[in-house]
Amino acid sequence: MSAPLAASSATLNRLSIYLRCLRELEADGRSTISSRKLSERLHISSAQIRKDLAHFGDFGIRGVGYEIAPLADRVHRLLGLDRKHRIVIVGVGNLGRALAGYVGSNDESFVVVAGVDIDPAKIGKRLGTAVVHHIDDLETAVRETGADLAVLTVPAASAGDCYQALVDAGIRGVLNFSPVRLPDIPDVNVKNADLRTQLEEASFLLQHPVQPSKG
Repeated sequence: MSAPLAASSATLNRLSIYLRCLRELEADGRSTISSRKLSERLHISSAQIRKDLAHFGDFGIRGVGYEIAPLADRVHRLLGLDRKHRIVIVGVGNLGRALAGYVGSNDESFVVVAGVDIDPAKIGKRLGTAVVHHIDDLETAVRETGADLAVLTVPAASAGDCYQALVDAGIRGVLNFSPVRLPDIPDVNVKNADLRTQLEEASFLLQHPVQPSKG
C-alpha cells in the first residue's frame, strides 16, 4: 500500500479551484492548457500551479502543457470525489437547512442522508430527501445511512458534546460551522468554517487594505 499523500489546506483549496476551472475548459471543448494560461484565468502564479500539481505527480507535457480531461479526472480522484460521500447535518436550523439545499443541488459527489437536532418539533421532518433524527439517535442514524462526513451547525455551547457524539458514532470528517474551535482527536479531520471570523477579517481589511506587491 502506498503512503498517504500529505498536502496543506491551502494546496487542497487550490486543487478545488483548479478542478472547477478544468471542468469548465473541458465543457468548452478545450483539450490542453498551459500553466501560464491557467494562471491568467485563476490569478494564481504559474509557478504555484506547477508546484501544486507536481506535488501529486508528473502531469505536464513539455511544449504542450496539461491535457485537460486526464488532469481533471486525476484531481477529481485526488479530492476523493470519485465516490459518493454521505453527510449528516447536526443542527437543523436556518444554516443547516441552507447547507443541505446547497449540497443537494451543487455536487453529485455529496449527498445529505440525515439531519440531527434536539428540537422535538423537527424530529421526523424532511431535510431535502433525508429525515431529521433526535441527537440521542445519532449513532443509529449514522450506521443506517452509512454517513461518513458531518456538518456541525449548532451553538457553541452544544458543539463539544455534539462533536464527541459524532466521533463516537464513527464519523471521521467534520465541517464545523459552530463558532468554537473543536479539540484535536486522533484520526478525526475537522475543517473550521467560522462565518463570523471571515466577516470580521473582511471588516478589518476594509479598514486596513493590503497593498498589492510590486515584485
